[in-house]
Amino acid sequence: MQEDIERVLITEEQVKRRVKELGEEISHDYKEKDLVIVAVLRGAIVFLCDLIREISIPITLDFLSISSYSGQTQTGVVRILKDLDESIENRHVILVEDIIDTGLTLNYILKTLRARRPADIRVCALLDKKARRIVDVQIDYVGFEIPDEFVVGYGMDYDQRYRSLPFIGILKRAILDK
Repeated sequence: MQEDIERVLITEEQVKRRVKELGEEISHDYKEKDLVIVAVLRGAIVFLCDLIREISIPITLDFLSISSYSGQTQTGVVRILKDLDESIENRHVILVEDIIDTGLTLNYILKTLRARRPADIRVCALLDKKARRIVDVQIDYVGFEIPDEFVVGYGMDYDQRYRSLPFIGILKRAILDK
């Protein structure tokens, strides 16, 4: 798999260091609060696992599964494939995402979750690809801002491959053009 990577954008060490900082920041901001971490499956799962190990306060976990992509193309249609198992009403929520690019999917998720009347809702994204932003969305906790490149690794995939890479890499153009 590593032979398909053009270059490493963010090393394993950089990711570990930043995830630790994010966990500490969230722990500080939410001490003494009823915090629910909602992760968007599947891409955010690796980030989520490492992040919650760095959070030092009690949390509850829940998951959403969303469909809006086919391969590397965003379809424009957002569908909830798996909804939350628990109520978030009057609870503090942090939505954990792997990457935010256009903001369309995140905007849809936030509208859906806000309708459930949480006490507040914030967004924690490992990667922010501002160059592709169509909808202005607030990201409260950002791991890294990245250029407009197709990235894989650390949970992110291309056609279900590359998720297990411990770093974030840019996929070779030839792989995307197949």
